[in-house]
Order: sequence, then structure tokens, then C-alpha cells
Amino acid sequence: MSILINPAVISIILLCVLCLKKVNVLLSIIISTITAGLLAGINIKEVMDTFIAGMGGNSETALSYILLGTFAATMAHSGFTAVISEKITQLIKGNKYLLLLILTLIAMASQNIIPIHIAFIPIIIPPLLSIMNKLKLDRRAVASALTFGLKMPYITIPVGFGLIFQNLIADNMVQNGVNVARGEIWKPTLILGLGMFIALLISIFITYRKPREYKAEPLQFNTTEVECSKYTIYVVLIAALLTFAVQLLTHSLPLGALVGLGTIFSLKVIPKNKMDNMMNEGIYLMGYVAFVMLVAAGFAAVLKETGAIDSLVSSALAIMPENIIAVSFIVLILGLFITIGIGTSFGTIPILAVLFVPICIKLGFNTQQMIVLIAAAAALGDAGSPASDTTLGPTSGLNADGQHNHIYDTCIPTFLHYNTCLIIFALIGIYLLG
Repeated sequence: MSILINPAVISIILLCVLCLKKVNVLLSIIISTITAGLLAGINIKEVMDTFIAGMGGNSETALSYILLGTFAATMAHSGFTAVISEKITQLIKGNKYLLLLILTLIAMASQNIIPIHIAFIPIIIPPLLSIMNKLKLDRRAVASALTFGLKMPYITIPVGFGLIFQNLIADNMVQNGVNVARGEIWKPTLILGLGMFIALLISIFITYRKPREYKAEPLQFNTTEVECSKYTIYVVLIAALLTFAVQLLTHSLPLGALVGLGTIFSLKVIPKNKMDNMMNEGIYLMGYVAFVMLVAAGFAAVLKETGAIDSLVSSALAIMPENIIAVSFIVLILGLFITIGIGTSFGTIPILAVLFVPICIKLGFNTQQMIVLIAAAAALGDAGSPASDTTLGPTSGLNADGQHNHIYDTCIPTFLHYNTCLIIFALIGIYLLG
């Protein structure tokens, strides 16, 4: 099957085009899913059955986001986020670069130190929008900073989500014939982190350094102005710590979030009669992200069912040169295509490993080169994918007043900066490690 008529290629290009035309991301994914299935000769009923069954692949993630969104709403209504916002405002003293540094560090901590991923964004970012407006800070720079903090740590730091990502790489390489220890993954991937750091500097100090005007619009959800007592602060911090601890002990983020919510409600930081309102607000904050993750999993299931990804790789192999750098570039582009459609770098690793590790062995790649290639190929597209939580997260906070477009203000800026630098530095790393 030619690459140009491959259902995976056509459906992913269609997804990107629809998103660029400002068609709703959720609808764009569904349309692209149906297109991929029909082009592969699967009847519409089977396409929808596979799609709906496949949505379960991200069900735990979706439930996590709903519960963490509710947790964020309770923290906002308790007055805790106002305190955090005020502390950050006092600390930065009108310095927008210091604000970007703080947000980057918080995002990095959400991956490794307190692995709650994007759940902090709707808690922290909306109260800071007014100070961003006063500083005339381009929110595309903020999106770039948050994306860096959400993505770079799991590529380079073997803790939290980074441990999961790097263990996946090691396990799948072993399964496909390469003997590598889990603790060996992070060293070769440091060069990818360097590339992302350079992309961050370019986006903040060059591309989006100029002031940008925003209107003083009200937030799209309401928070009651209440005085945050020391008791409230202590309870919220205890709830956050319990959420973290339960997650680590049980490996269940939904259970951790549920314990955190139970702590806040049982200790009466938020009255029980407001429980329904908090759930509704949590669904409003994170429900859209959760549903996009669900349909993205369905899209991935249909692509696998069509065999289009295997066919895409086979077609690429037929024209693949024997030069290691040229082969690496082709693999990286294929990884970009797969990840930008599926929306998850973690879910891309098993696909890439089973397809490309045997080829890398045949062409003489060493272990470190393979690690860099697979890590970069999996991570490519996570920044910039309309269906990725790495882009949906920043948008959920920055668009709280309706002035930040998901595609043009988050996806395109992060795609151009981070994917370009990841490809360049991956190729450099493969060359240097040869």
C-alpha cells in the first residue's frame, strides 16, 4: 500500500486540517476515525464498534481528570488558589520571565516530585491570568513553558512519569531482542532534554517575547471569594499529600483523587451541600480533556484494527536507505505521524519498538542510539497533537477567560518549537553516540 493512500496518513492529515480549520477537536477525531476505517474497507458499524471498545483504553485517565478537576474546583472555592496566586504575584514583582520560570518548575514537579500531571493547571493558571494580562505576557510563551515542564522531565528524569516512560522503553526493547537495563535509559535521552531546553529559550526570548494585549474578561467558571484560613490551608495540603501518597501506594490516580476529595469534604473545607456544584465544575474544567482522551484511544484502536500503521512502516522500509542518519530521520517522521494522531507518547512506544528495533539491529545501531531514536520518535507529536493532554492541559487553564485558542495558541507553537528541536537533537545524539 502506497504511503500517500495509507489510511493512517490520510486520517491524521485530515485530523490536522480539520483542527486548523477550527473544527472542534472531538468531532475532528471522530471524523478522522471513521475516514480511516472506511478507507481500510471496514464497514461503518465495525468501525464504530472498534472505536467505542477502544475508548476504554483511556478510561482510567479520563476518570482521573474528572476527579482531579473536581479537586481543583474545591481548592479554588476554598480560597487556597487565591493565596497561591497572591504569593506568586508578590514573588515575581512584575517580572514576566520569573513568572514563566515558576510555572515551568511547577510543571516539572507535576511529572516527577508530585506526579499529578496536568491537574495543577486549572488550579494555578486561571487566577494568574489577570497578572499575565497586566504584564502583557503572550500566553503562547506560557503554553510553551508549561509544555516543556510537562514533557521534558518524563523523557530525561527516571522518577514519576519519567520512570513509567523509560521503563516502557527498556521493557519493549528487551521484548524485541535488545538487552538493556531500565537504569540505562535516562543517560542517552539527556540530549533530547537539551534540545527541548533550547526550544524553550527560543520560544520565550525570541518568538513570543513581544507584549500581547488581552481583555479583562471574566473567568468561564465562578469562584466564591472567601478568606482562606490557616485551617483551610492545612487541610488542602494534607489532602494533596494524601492524594500523592495513595497514588504511589496503589498506582491508582483516581483513587488518590477520591481520597483527596473525601478529606476536603469530610473536614468541611467545602460544605457537603456544595458537593454537586463542585462535581459539575470539575466536569466543566476537565471533562472536555477527558472525553478527548477517550476518543483518542478509540482512534488508536481503529488505526491498529485497519493495519494501516504496519502498512505505513512496511511502505517506508521499502524506500529506506542504509545510512543510519537517514534511517533515523524516516523513523522519527513516522513516530511523529503516529503520535500526533494517537495523542500519547507512552502508547506509541510498543508500536515503535516492535516495528523498528529489529531494523535497527540489522542496520548496526548500538543500544544507546536505539534508546535515543525510540524515545524521540515516541515523544514527537506529543507536543502539538490536538488530542494530547500535554497540549489540552495548558489550554484548559489559559483559556479560562475564552482568549486562548487550542490550535493556534497551544498546538502550533509547541509543535514548531519542540518537535523541530527534538528531531535535530535526536539526529545529533545518534551521530555522536555512533
